[in-house]
Amino acid sequence: MTTEPTPRLLRLPEVERLSGLRRSAIYAAIKRGQFPKPRKLTAVASAWLEPEIRQWIETRPLAESSAGPA
Repeated sequence: MTTEPTPRLLRLPEVERLSGLRRSAIYAAIKRGQFPKPRKLTAVASAWLEPEIRQWIETRPLAESSAGPA
């Protein structure tokens, strides 16, 4: 029997680093339903599941290059 590895929990500084968003932008996107919600760990601590953050990153469109062909 194979067991799935337990997803890593990410605290806010790591989510900011991976997503490129600041705290206020993350919480605004959560409120709009456009970013994964954190899980409550304790009354004062929350964390995000790493696979959910990585999936969110993968769904972001690639930036268009402003430079034309060389």
